[in-house]
This record gives sequence, C-alpha cells and structure tokens, in this order.
Amino acid sequence: MDARFGFGLLVFISLASSVSAEVVRFEITRREPFAHVELFGDVGPYETIVGRVHYALDPQLRQNSGVVDLTLAPRNDAGKVEFWADLFILTPADPARGNGALLYDVNNRGNKLALGMFNYGGNNNPTTREHAGDGFLMRHGFTVVWSGWDGELLPGGDRLRLAAPVVRSGTEPITGKVRCEFIPTAGTKRMVVNWANHGSYRPTESGLRHATLTIRSRPQAPRVVVPRDEWTMHVTDISSDSPTQLPNVEVEIPGGMQAAAIYELIYEAADPLVMGVAFPAVRDLISALKHGTGDQNPLVRAGKPVIQRAHGFGVSQSGRFLREFLYAGFNEDEQGNRAFDGLIPHVAGGGLGSFNHRFAQPTRHSNQFDHHDYPPDRFPFAYETQSDPLSGQTDGILRRSVETNTTPLVMHTQSASEYWTRSGSLPHTDPLGTRDAKLPEQVRLYSFGGTQHGPAGWPVQKGSGQTFANPGDYKPFLRSLLLALDRWSRDGTVPPASVYPTIQDGTLVDWHQSRTGFPQIPGVNYPEIIQQPAYLDFGPRWQTERIIDLQPPQPRGDYKVLAPRCGTDGNELGCLLPVEVAVPVATYTGWNLRAAAAGAEGQLVSLTGSYIPFPKSREERERLGDPRLSVHERYGSLDGYLQQFHKACDTLKAGGYLQDEDARRLMDVHRDRVAALFESR
Repeated sequence: MDARFGFGLLVFISLASSVSAEVVRFEITRREPFAHVELFGDVGPYETIVGRVHYALDPQLRQNSGVVDLTLAPRNDAGKVEFWADLFILTPADPARGNGALLYDVNNRGNKLALGMFNYGGNNNPTTREHAGDGFLMRHGFTVVWSGWDGELLPGGDRLRLAAPVVRSGTEPITGKVRCEFIPTAGTKRMVVNWANHGSYRPTESGLRHATLTIRSRPQAPRVVVPRDEWTMHVTDISSDSPTQLPNVEVEIPGGMQAAAIYELIYEAADPLVMGVAFPAVRDLISALKHGTGDQNPLVRAGKPVIQRAHGFGVSQSGRFLREFLYAGFNEDEQGNRAFDGLIPHVAGGGLGSFNHRFAQPTRHSNQFDHHDYPPDRFPFAYETQSDPLSGQTDGILRRSVETNTTPLVMHTQSASEYWTRSGSLPHTDPLGTRDAKLPEQVRLYSFGGTQHGPAGWPVQKGSGQTFANPGDYKPFLRSLLLALDRWSRDGTVPPASVYPTIQDGTLVDWHQSRTGFPQIPGVNYPEIIQQPAYLDFGPRWQTERIIDLQPPQPRGDYKVLAPRCGTDGNELGCLLPVEVAVPVATYTGWNLRAAAAGAEGQLVSLTGSYIPFPKSREERERLGDPRLSVHERYGSLDGYLQQFHKACDTLKAGGYLQDEDARRLMDVHRDRVAALFESR
C-alpha cells in the first residue's frame, strides 16, 4: 500500500507565516484510501483525510470585526481567540488528475449532503463505493471538503462539530432571554426544546424559576400561557465529549401536550457562545487550503497547491449560511483575498440565519407554520442593493463584497416550495413585491418549477399532507450547473441563462388562486396561507449590537411574497422545469396542506410540495370532472410520451442545464414509472 495512506496516522501540521495565520494547525487523525481504492474514471482513486483544524482569530482585525461578541471571548497569550472544528476531505490520490477545484459542502446540522445531491450516494462517514453513488464529483476531479461550523451540535452520528468559544464579561456570566419553539406529535408528554441532536443554552436559576410557556394553534393565534404548575423544565448535561458543554433542555407536561400545537418556551440563560466564529472558520479554512505550501497543508503536494479554485455549496440551512457569509463580508480573508470563487446557495429562499448574534441558535429557521419569529427571513433578501421601506435600511447581499472586490460568482437555486414556505420571491423582487430586482452580473438565479425543497421518494407517499409529496427531481440541474460554475470561474465561460418567474412577464403574481390560475381539481384544496415574513422588532440593540431584548419579537409590518403563475394543468410557468414536469403525467406543486389527522389542518406542510396525478383517460377525466387533459389525450401511447420526453431532454441539454448521462438515466427512470399508465384500459 502507498505509504501516504498510512492508517491511524496522527499528525500535527503547523502553518508557517506564508499561510493564513488564522489556521494554527491541522490535526490529521486518519488518512486512507476512499471506497477501497475504487477508480473514478480518468481521475483514478481518491483518498480520505479526517481530523480537526485549529484556529486563532485576532478580534482587532477589520476582517473579524463582524463576529458578534468576539471581543468578549477568552484569549491566548497572543491576544487571539482559539477554537477548533472537525474536518473531512475527499481528494484525488494523484492531484495531477484532479480538476484543481475544491467543493466545500456546508454541512447541514452536522450532516454531509454533497454526495447525495450530486452523486446519488452519501453517508455521514463516507467510506464505500455505495457512499460514492455514481461518482459524479470524483469522475470530474473535485476535491470535496467538509468542516464543523455549528456550535449547537451534540456529539454522535459522525456529525461535524465546532467548539465555539463562550462569551464572558470578566468573572461574571452574560445572561439573556432565549426563545424556543417546538411542536409535539400525538401522545407526547416530554420534548426537547431545540431540534434533536442540538444542545440548548443553560438556564440560570432565575431562568428555571421564571420561565414562561405558551401555546397557540396557529402562528397568528394569540399566545395562551400554560400555568407554571402544569409543566417542568429538565436540564441534562451531555457527555464530556461535547466541545461546548451545552445541555439538553426539555419541557415535560405530565397531562400531555397538544399535538400540532405551537409551544414557546422563554427563559433566562447564561454563557452565550460566539456562534459567529463559524464564518471566519470557513473562510480561513478555504484560504489555507488554497494558499498553503509544502508539507504544511494536507492539500499541497510536492510544494505545489492542489487547489486553484474553491466553490461553496449549501442546502437549506447551509444555503442560508452562504448567503449570510457573503452578506456579512466574510468572503474577504485576513489578507484581503477572495476566499470562495463561486457559491451555490441552494433552497435557501430569501433567508439568512440565526448564526451571528448573542444567544444565536443556528438550527432555527422561518417557515409558514413552524418557527415563526426567528431572525432568518430579514432584510436584505436580494443580491442587488435595495431600500427597505419597513426597516429604513439600504443594503444588499453583495454590498460588502463589492466594496472589498471579493464578490464570488453566485448561482442561487431554489425549488417551487421556497416560494410558499421560504419567501422565495424576495431574492428577485423588491421587499414589497412591486418590481423585479436586477440581478448583478456575478449572479445567476434558477427556480426549479414543480419541485419541493428536497425531492420525495418513489413511489410517492402522503405523510402528513393532503396530497402525495412531490418527487420532481432537480438534482440533474445541480450537476450541470456545478460544472458550469467551475467553467465560469476558471476561464469566464458564460453559464446557462437565469430562469425564474418575473413580474414583468406576468409569471410571478399574487399567490391567491384567482391570480395564479391554478385549476379547480376535484378533491384538491388550494392554500389559503403562505409564508410571508414580517419586519421583526427584536429590541433597541438588535440593529447595532445583534442583541435580542424583546422575546418574542414584535412584528412591525409585512414584506410581500409572490408565487409563480400556473398553466392550465397547474404546473408552473417561467421556471426551469425538470423533464418529468415539462412532460408531465401529474400536476407538481411547491405546496402541500396538512391533513386533518396530522393536526393544524390547512396549514402548509413544511417545505413539501404535491404530486397530483392526471386522469388516465378521457372517460376518467369526464367522470371526475377534472379540468386537466388525461395522460392518453396528451400522449396517446408510451412511445408518444417518450418522444416528447426525449425532445425536452434535448432542449435542456442544448441550454446547458442537463448532461447527456443524466438525460439517458432520466429516460430509463421515467419509462419505467409511467409504463403502467399506457397499459390496456
């Protein structure tokens, strides 16, 4: 075996002054062949590098000034703030065979997603050929990097962690109010107040005594106080392996909790973490891997850097991380260099995050039914600089990076569900939905019509929804767009044109059924609600210090969300449609309503769309009174369907949105799925 793969290796690699000093050292604990020395096309075998990266940040440096409370964190003798993060790398064993590009996958709640999104594989500890899926990223020579950034995470499940420093004010702890929203299922009596596998801030003694718990049936309903003698709080310490020592906080109601009700716990907590170090941690890791030299860096071979270009990819929470990373100016490293060359914030919608404020809770988001009143959906939403009539601010996602000449190329991608549950129109309109935003030249935007936040499996299931979940698959688009982003970054090759609905062409409209034109389908209810974010008042110190004084925050007006207009069959217009949606046998939506059995009937199922099959025949259509043409009326036969499917694939390939290999795979998949629809009637 090649000696460079030495098993069980423990190496401490210190970085010299020629490399970014923020990364103190790499601690490599495992280096071995990936997937049992599987060969990935012309690139050949890959190796796995696992360990930790250690940091030391200078709180006085301008590039670190955006980290909230960094100046209050403990410092070493050099006056720097130290912390560490887990590290996981897959890279070509022979760097000369790689493509010179790094893909940084911003983990989602500690979980690695890139191999699932691009390779149809995945695992949180990828080691086998099965985990590599079809090997897409490897066959194209990408080095794939993951690191910890979320300080809330508890140990276990191969989750990637970050040991965020604790904020102190001299010898006295810093305290503040923390708000936790949770929604139980039937039969629940005891529940953690943060998401599973995430710790919570430790309550003070006063916090335990004076905490409040309220309940409401809908986000807009008034909060009703649960009497203090009807519930208890439990605080449980986690194993010593937890880097930040956050405990589990639970609420117990012996009489039982109401299913699908929104519970809200507010309590005083102590010792906030400097969650915002996540941003310079990612920035400095990328810069170190791009600029490190000699044996001082795991991605340097024979004194030459392996990486020439670095791209960031994030899904949902992780996509919002990239948007806020860029907005807050962290794509400029401590030397003034551009960290990421390209970014793909995927299914982030209009969101930022609860990533960088006092008592931040990175796992929190904003949705229609759950997790209202958290900071993610806030101005600015768009990449252009805009004026906000509600807050009075003028800002844009790219403003700071433009000022420092560190703006990366951006491909903002989103599903149809983002329009309904993640304020997805706001990245490409003004805050009140009166005009289309102008995309900066460095930005492309692709709305994948007829898809949901994450594609549903096949065969489709209803789950908690009134209709089947949506299996529309946007992953083939992501594969082609990643290659286009890398070419755009490498040599300026123009990427595929943006595709998204607009106010100007009439494809982005008021979301009510009378305006979208969604057909009246028998047995299908249309939404009477959408996620429309409010301008939230968190108190007098929020805008200037990122400290929350009002819990819960107070809404001071609403932003305006729009939705794509529909064609006669209910499928969306003005969007980039997966082939199965462009040549449909069903209506594919970005929304799904909660069923009565799930509770909160009529509210939106979080991040989920619908799959509503067409009638098979004219006779069935007329019997049901369905306004949509039947499958047989549309295509006549399986061959007729496949001919149109093939033509749609060719159109997408010509536009640069689809690869040949994916067109062939899609033909096989959907031939099998629809064949039964054309059997004898």
